[in-house]
Amino acid sequence: MMNGKGFLTVSALLFLMVGSLFAETEANPKKEKKVVDQVVVQPEVPAVEPVEAEEKTPFTAIAPEVPDAIEFCGKVIDLTRIDMRERFDRELMAMIYMHTSSLTLLKRANRFFPMIEPILRDSGVPDDIKYLACIESTLSPIAISSSKAVGMWQFMPETAKQFGLEVSGDVDERYHVEKETAAACKYLKDAYAKYGDWPSACASYNIGTSRISTELQRQGVSTGLDLWLVEETSRYVFRILACKEFLSHPQKYGYFIRKDQLYQPIVCRDTLITGRVPNWIDFAKQQGINFYDLKLVNSWIRNDSLPNLEMKTYKVAIPLKESLNFDKKKLTVHQKEWVIDPN
Repeated sequence: MMNGKGFLTVSALLFLMVGSLFAETEANPKKEKKVVDQVVVQPEVPAVEPVEAEEKTPFTAIAPEVPDAIEFCGKVIDLTRIDMRERFDRELMAMIYMHTSSLTLLKRANRFFPMIEPILRDSGVPDDIKYLACIESTLSPIAISSSKAVGMWQFMPETAKQFGLEVSGDVDERYHVEKETAAACKYLKDAYAKYGDWPSACASYNIGTSRISTELQRQGVSTGLDLWLVEETSRYVFRILACKEFLSHPQKYGYFIRKDQLYQPIVCRDTLITGRVPNWIDFAKQQGINFYDLKLVNSWIRNDSLPNLEMKTYKVAIPLKESLNFDKKKLTVHQKEWVIDPN
């Protein structure tokens, strides 16, 4: 028989045991609950339908078909020779799988080819030379390379001056599409006069005429296509060839574009400047345009003013307002093969 003290002790122990069991169950809800004379009913878990894995289409890369020959500057280049074929193939793959730059090039060509082609023709340079500008700058008039070559045709300062371009803090004609195109024609015509071979002339544009002349003599070949050179120059002419193939048949390589997606030519009127321009921003406002529009078509302007101490005459292009507005009813397509809706 328990005395009052013993009864309290047993009660305390029972209380501690039940409390411990409750705490253990709460701490670990997955542990089986042991309760005497009581059935614990667990809540019913709804059945979950198995989710089928989403069907994904794998990325598909299709190797381009390499032609057996390609015509360049009036000469048929045989691509059945294994090294020529593989070099061309590499550049064609790079061209068609660099989607952003290739699409940008296709769109810009619609604007700039009409500007470049007449200058090439008037200079006596083959039309295919325009593809050289494509690989130099993706047809960007304001392109700047890591070596500080500038413009669509990527002239270095000294070479630009040598071929008649003004390069200063106020005026840099390497950014002038028409003038730099004419300068590039002079360079390439001089190179062609040395070699009688346009691929060699193009290779010299990348590495210089002295190096090409030395290597042609040292390696005993007649064309730059057959020279063993540093990789960049060895790839250079084949990049031009691949660019021609791509821009001649973009849909063949999976590029489909509507005519309203091509960049439209900007029609301008010309104004002659023979004196000083205190502020180009004010000049633009006087012409009914803003400074951005002025710079868009006159990237050769490099400062806010034109001191013009030598009183030279500069031709400034003024974009027509209607040309700065996109109008689906007035679209120009330079080459119908570029678009899926030529009509």
